[in-house]
Amino acid sequence: MKRSILMLAMFFTLSTAFTSCREVNEEENEMEMEGEEMEREMEREMEGEMNEMEDDLDNVGDDIEDAANDAGDAVEDAANETGEVVEDAANEVEDEVEGNDDY
Repeated sequence: MKRSILMLAMFFTLSTAFTSCREVNEEENEMEMEGEEMEREMEREMEGEMNEMEDDLDNVGDDIEDAANDAGDAVEDAANETGEVVEDAANEVEDEVEGNDDY
């Protein structure tokens, strides 16, 4: 009788040990899978943020280029207007000297 009780106790102990080891292994696998999932999610988020930053930098570059073009156009327009005013003044002086003045 002692022997059968001892055998049952050993069988119970072994089955419990194998079951608990399997559960620990499953938990480790689940944790590993969750860790890998989180890593992939973080990589996707980082990639998205990097793309947004790249787009923002491109937009800033475009804005700077547009501002430079606008400034160049403004300088060119001012130079043209100044040239026209100088030319008109020269024509008036020439007319005054030649006596073709309207006054």
